Amino acid sequence: MNKLEDLLKQAQSGSPAPVERWDPPYCGDIGLRILRDGQWHYQGSAIPRPALVKLFARVLRRDEDGRYFLVTPAEKVDVAVADAPFIAVEMEASGRGRSQSLLFRTNVDDVIKCGAEHPLRFVAGEPDHGLKPYVHVRGRLEALMARALVYDLVELAEAGPDGAGLGIWSDGAFFPLPEAG
Repeated sequence: MNKLEDLLKQAQSGSPAPVERWDPPYCGDIGLRILRDGQWHYQGSAIPRPALVKLFARVLRRDEDGRYFLVTPAEKVDVAVADAPFIAVEMEASGRGRSQSLLFRTNVDDVIKCGAEHPLRFVAGEPDHGLKPYVHVRGRLEALMARALVYDLVELAEAGPDGAGLGIWSDGAFFPLPEAG
């Protein structure tokens, strides 16, 4: 068994907080930020305790209007997110082509099996910023791929179901890469 597969099984045994069902009163902006590199800050200072960041990540929610909040049954506070709230920092690939399966681990130790329920999304970055792949984590939350994983993903690119266009297969789903242009 692969290391990420073991972590995925452990994660599936515990359910995430039901933040989508909670509707607590809004308590304002207390100075929480998630930087582009995935670092969490409180009132301008990095949060040095990984356990605290992981706890906050478990109650993070993105609403339909695109705003991010930490949500508990009793309160809701703003979180400013520079890009994506999480960074995919590790990937395991097994199989090839249509039978390929990709697992990702985030900087807060979420483990995601990429597929129809957890799709990849690619954004062509501004000139000289290259390709930005994201994987759906939960709710409306995504993880941006760390730069090293971008290169690993591109190496896995194969022709699509119709033989045209390149993309990534995972768990029977095909995720097309944007055309160069």
